Amino acid sequence: MKNKLSDLNNHLFAQIERLSDEDLKAEDIDREARRGEAIVAVADQIIRNARLQIDAARLASEYGSDPTPYLPQIEGKRQ
Repeated sequence: MKNKLSDLNNHLFAQIERLSDEDLKAEDIDREARRGEAIVAVADQIIRNARLQIDAARLASEYGSDPTPYLPQIEGKRQ
């Protein structure tokens, strides 16, 4: 899997678009709402993991180490 943090916005906005489809029937809305809840739960964990990596990089930097290895990858590169 080669997803990047930047892909997360695309997935979240795609789900919003599906939920805002005015042609959805009640059953479809329920299914999309459940899917949306699952996506949000996974997205939350991805964000928490990225935050942990950033905190580790900050701590390494404060103690004089190179923070780069601890930073999350964005667009296939380290920032």
